[in-house]
Amino acid sequence: MGKSNKICPRCGRKMKQQFIGLQHCKCGMSWKRDIGFFEREPDMVFTLQHNRPGQKPSRLIRIERREK
Repeated sequence: MGKSNKICPRCGRKMKQQFIGLQHCKCGMSWKRDIGFFEREPDMVFTLQHNRPGQKPSRLIRIERREK
């Protein structure tokens, strides 16, 4: 098992990677590198933000709430 494969603390299954540093499980648990394990909610949207041109390329994972 590689370093990127996390085991879900709730159900024990392997988590699937969406972005580098963000993994999800079928039961509703997620793991983010700087936050750790958390439970997903239906209004959460995961986006990948790129930095401005002219800077060193990097990507930031953002968690946003969808407005109704």
